[in-house]
Amino acid sequence: MLPVIYSDEFLDHETGKYHPERPERLIAIATALKEAAFAEKIAWRSPTPAPEKSSLMSLLLNAHTPAYVKKLGEIASNGGSYLDGDTPVSPRSYDVALLAVSAWLDGVDAVLATANPAFVLARPPGHHAESDTGMGFCLFSNAAIAALFALEQPEINRVAILDWDVHHGNGTQAIVETHPQIAYCSLHQYPCYPGTGRATERGSHDNVLNLPIPPGSDISIYQPLFEKKVMPFLSDFQPDLLIVSAGYDANAADPLASINLQPEDYALFTDYCLGLTRKILFGLEGGYDLSTLAQSVAATIERCLIEIW
Repeated sequence: MLPVIYSDEFLDHETGKYHPERPERLIAIATALKEAAFAEKIAWRSPTPAPEKSSLMSLLLNAHTPAYVKKLGEIASNGGSYLDGDTPVSPRSYDVALLAVSAWLDGVDAVLATANPAFVLARPPGHHAESDTGMGFCLFSNAAIAALFALEQPEINRVAILDWDVHHGNGTQAIVETHPQIAYCSLHQYPCYPGTGRATERGSHDNVLNLPIPPGSDISIYQPLFEKKVMPFLSDFQPDLLIVSAGYDANAADPLASINLQPEDYALFTDYCLGLTRKILFGLEGGYDLSTLAQSVAATIERCLIEIW
């Protein structure tokens, strides 16, 4: 069984009728997974309620400033507003974002308990959230917080984060790039939002690998990069846990970028990851075309099930 950590509460982060990062994303994915041929091999799990996760707030404050966490809570409790033009906060957004962080932490626990993959199906996403502000649809830096949490576990000395979202995870990189026990690798369209992620950015400990990819690229560009750049970088780091910021907005059908991947390409990416370790936490980031988003998540999970079980 592959754990998928999900709650209907993630639908309560309201972004507006026409916002790309909308609750229907999770509905489409959950529906596809429940109708898949491998549906009986999925173990649906509810995340631990945030107040019951004793270390959650301290971990949150390892990644974000107290002022920002307080500000976000106040915006939500006062009825909501916008952090920037793209990043709405609704009345329940703060609580839902805390639950999303808890879900990512539960995902780490699930992977370490079984030494096999798990998938966190949560929103809001996180890889653009910086220490002192949310941006780009993101409120808390889920992947970075999960990595910091993993390093508190006795069997974990090194954590790698692979970000295959079409946009560079500026927030994740900014939080982890000074940490010698965390490696960060991102493949992303460039130029594209948020304008960060140059190949010259290497981190404080040569622990960052950015692979900017030109618009119009497809799997013929990605596959050699995985084989010649991504996998050697991750393998040399020898992580005890791999966290994948699993964005699916590099699909050709996605409205927010110009990369031409297909849903089945994510099965190949998953194969590469499984060749490194079975201890993989996949967590949802972007992906805004509902059909290809759902197909891509299903391809990721199916490949895990085929290769491991």
